[in-house]
Amino acid sequence: MTTPRDLLIVTMDRASGPPAGQGDLSLALAGAELVDLLATGAVALDGDRIVPGGGAAPDDRLLGEAAAALVREAPYEPVEEWLWRRGRDLSGTYRAALEADGLLVREQRRGMSFRAGPLVPADSPARRRAADRWASEDPVLVLLAEAVGVPGRRHADAQDVPDVTDDSVATVLAAVNDAVVELGAVRQRKAIEDAAFDNIWRGGGG
Repeated sequence: MTTPRDLLIVTMDRASGPPAGQGDLSLALAGAELVDLLATGAVALDGDRIVPGGGAAPDDRLLGEAAAALVREAPYEPVEEWLWRRGRDLSGTYRAALEADGLLVREQRRGMSFRAGPLVPADSPARRRAADRWASEDPVLVLLAEAVGVPGRRHADAQDVPDVTDDSVATVLAAVNDAVVELGAVRQRKAIEDAAFDNIWRGGGG
């Protein structure tokens, strides 16, 4: 299993409200991929730019696709640009992959067996591994989940922030947070513009 797969399972298991927005989750999954590529030595950061490294190719198919998608020529790609480019529809890609692997299944609805329920994590070693990682308060997993609205810290103290000691990983996590905030601002502007447009039409029709 990988951090992106763990993240998807955790967000589906732990969300207390509506599911995480697909755009937010896609950005976080792209960040999770980058964290794993950093861990294997497949990439390194030079400031905020992603420099291909000499690490072994990832065994995971989707991580392999991520590694193959890296910009391999100077001046290389900033982390933020990677998140937006790689993150396009990435949550759907991961959902499809986990469903194909039997890690996500359709929920059975009592009395409505002819209708497909929503996808939910299957009872599997992968789900238990993700749950164990979550229970241990793995800082990367907690912070990525929190970025998409899944509360992770057990304590009420706002200063109780998981400690990330690797500067490159911290750079990626900060970029994920910034991108999610930016996406939220874009949604808000669009909602305001759409509301204003609707008001104009309603006013004109009166």
